[in-house]
Formats: sequence, C-alpha cells, structure tokens
Amino acid sequence: MSDKQRTLKEAVSFQGIGLHTGEKATLTVLPAPENHGYKFQRVDLEGQPIINADPDLVVGTQRGTTLEQNGARVYTTEHILSAIYGCGIDNALIQIDAPEIPIMDGSAWLFVERFEEVGYTEQDADRQYLTLTENIYFEETEKNVEMLAVPTNGGEFRLTVMVDYNSPVLGTQHASMYHLGEFIPEISRSRTFVFLKEIKQLAAAGLIKGGDLDNAIVLVERKYSEEELKEIAQLVGKEELDVKVDSIGVLNTIKLHYENEPARHKLLDIVGDLALVGKFIQGHILAARPGHAGNVEFAKVLKGLTKPKKKEVSFDLSKAPLYDINQITKILPHRYPFLLVDKVMEMDESSIVGVKNVTLNEPFFQGHFPDNPVFPGVLQVEAMAQVGGIFALSTVPDPENYSTYFLKIDKVKFKQKVLPGDTLVFLLKLESPIRRGLVHMSGKAYVNGKVVSEAEMMAQIVKEKNLEPAHA
Repeated sequence: MSDKQRTLKEAVSFQGIGLHTGEKATLTVLPAPENHGYKFQRVDLEGQPIINADPDLVVGTQRGTTLEQNGARVYTTEHILSAIYGCGIDNALIQIDAPEIPIMDGSAWLFVERFEEVGYTEQDADRQYLTLTENIYFEETEKNVEMLAVPTNGGEFRLTVMVDYNSPVLGTQHASMYHLGEFIPEISRSRTFVFLKEIKQLAAAGLIKGGDLDNAIVLVERKYSEEELKEIAQLVGKEELDVKVDSIGVLNTIKLHYENEPARHKLLDIVGDLALVGKFIQGHILAARPGHAGNVEFAKVLKGLTKPKKKEVSFDLSKAPLYDINQITKILPHRYPFLLVDKVMEMDESSIVGVKNVTLNEPFFQGHFPDNPVFPGVLQVEAMAQVGGIFALSTVPDPENYSTYFLKIDKVKFKQKVLPGDTLVFLLKLESPIRRGLVHMSGKAYVNGKVVSEAEMMAQIVKEKNLEPAHA
C-alpha cells in the first residue's frame, strides 16, 4: 500500500433500496481533499448536514451500524465503508438522499467494482496509520465476543475471524485476510446472511423492509411447511415466497461464492466498522463471534490509541517538605510498622501531595513475597488514606486529639507493581467540601510520573474519646 493518501478520480453514484427502511436512495461517493477522511452528507435534509465516520458517533448497532451527528442519521454504513477502506481510499465524501445506504447485492462488490473502474488519484499528504505496538484485548461477555489486536512484523493489516452459531446449517467457520490487498478479490463479494427463522422476528421489529432474496443469503435450519412460508412472505410484504424448503442449508434462490461466505461477510463488516477509526491499521485483528456492537466498541478502543498521550505528572521532590516525618508523627497517630508517609510536599485548600519511600527493610516484604518483593496494594491504599488523613486533620486546630476513620473505599485500581527502591507520590484531591467531619477525596499514587494505583475514599474526623473502631 502506498504511503501517500489517495481519493477517487471522479464521483461515482449508485441507486438502491435500504435493507431495513425499504427507502430508495441515491448514493454518491465523491473525491475529497487531503486529511478529509470519511464523511457522510444527508443531501435530502435542510442544511445538508455532515456526519463524520467516527465510532463515537455510533447510535445503533442492530443489524447494521448507524451514525448520528448534527441532527441527522445514516443507517447501515458498514458495507460502503468497507468498500472505501478496502480499496485503500483515504478521503471520501459520501452523499446520500435518504436515511439508509442502499443494500445493493448485500456485499461491498458493486461499490468496489465502480471504484476500480474510475480509478484513484494519489495525493501529496502522507497516509495516516495506526501502528499497533502492544497487544490490545477486548471482551463483550454478554455476547461472548472476544477481539485481540496484535502488532505485525511487516506492518500489514491482517484479519482473522471465527464465527460459531451452534447451528447445523452454519456451525463454526473461519475466514482470514492476510493483507488489505486481499479485500477486493477474497472478501468484497461476500454477502450478508440471515437465518430463515430470524426473518419473522426482524420483520416484526420493523426491519428488513427492503430485504429480498437477491440481496442476502438465507440459511435454512429446518424444514418449513407451505403455511409457514406464506406467513413469512406476508410479513415481508410479499404474496408468497417462490421457494420450497424441504431440507437444511442455503435457500435455493442463491449460490454461495465461497463455502465460508458467512464468515467472510463478518470479516467484511469488521473492515467497515474499523474504518471508523479514521486511520489505516497496521496490525493483526483476531475476532471471535464478532458483531457490530463489539466491532464498534473495539473501534473506540483503537481510536483511543490515536489520541495524544497524557503527559506524565512530575513532582519536585528536591525542595524542602511542608511536613517532615517528625511533624507527621505529631499529626497522625500511626507508628512503626504502620506509619506509611515519610513527608508531605504540598498542600492547599483542596489537595495534598505526600511521599512514601519504599525500601526492602519494610517488614512485610519477608512474606510478600520471598525473593519477589512487591509492595502490597492494600498498603498503597492505606498510605494514600494516611496522606488524606493528614489533609483532614490539618483542618482542625488540635489534630492530636482527632483521628480519621474509613467509611468507604471505592473505584480502587492497581495498574502496575511497586517495588523496593520506588518512591510513591500520592496526590489527593477533595471531591466535595468537608461537612460534619466527612471527608471525600480521590487519590492517585505515582511512581516516576506514572499512575500505579488510584482510589476514592470517604473518611470521618472524630475526637479520640468518641472512637471505638480501629484506625485506618
């Protein structure tokens, strides 16, 4: 694939019917300038609003991917986007005079065929890539969807799909695309598919109004009587289905292009949904039991990798502390081996910065763990709480007569190990004003500017004589 962006040489138009809305539509794909990306335009609406191809703008994934922006929607975007992306087009304006992209023959082929006929124009700007440098895992447990993105040595875009419908007619299928150059010859002709048993349900839900035996593979999982077929025909607005179903398999109105055409179509859908990321992906995507909902969520994860990374937080630990260890012992009641704050660097009316130097001399390293010392996560939270306790007790005139006690700990996360030799820096911020002695703070622990743990905590400031529970 070229390292330069490209667009179509000239505009290409298509006419067809939306699969779900049943509305006739004229779709025109126009050349677009450098760095334009993919944008839809509803030319039938006032102001001709633009809808960016962006996973964050997806508002529906039922039997297709729906985008909404500027008060306008466009339905079933995945096939046209897969064709554009699969043909290596970086920039395109997709105009449509109806709410839904025409289904055509249920694949991306008729779009691809016209793109190849008119050809492409190379542009001056460099192509924008998302190059994977680490493994990215996504799981949608409710639908048993698993997706994994891993780096590829050659920088190619590779896809592997597994679908498993636990059905005698389909069973388990696999499909692969080893680089984007295989999309046109191996994937683009693969048509959408539906089980005959689903047609009744889809029609009842107001979908497949434009469905036809010419634009979908219909899979038959059992024998159907003439009465059942007549009922299905009426639901899809036909007097009758000109078919006879006396065995499982593919409805006899169509022949498969490939034995694993359903799996290839799922791969085609993923290409279209991942086109929403806005960059050409350099990596290997492995997907098990994918669907539009999972595809879009994974696209959001990948899009997040393209955002500028947050700058690491830095703290000046060389300056004199606000409180040293001697001053801290006058505020906190904790003592060896449970005093886990060495100094406080900063404090204002809403935040505090405290420090804990981690050394191998800590007694808990004898058992956590022998020959593999790791600072316990629970003690990170305790140290964070002690820093928060210093902040809370600084608000009373005689802190030596008060203590702070945990009421709640929430949203605790541990992001990486803390080891001997590390310096833990805790930054805690007040989440709401202190009232009736209740202190609500959020905290993060840093090592070398990177977050290693975080939590929200609620504590209460109470005079010693009123306290019975153990200290935090």
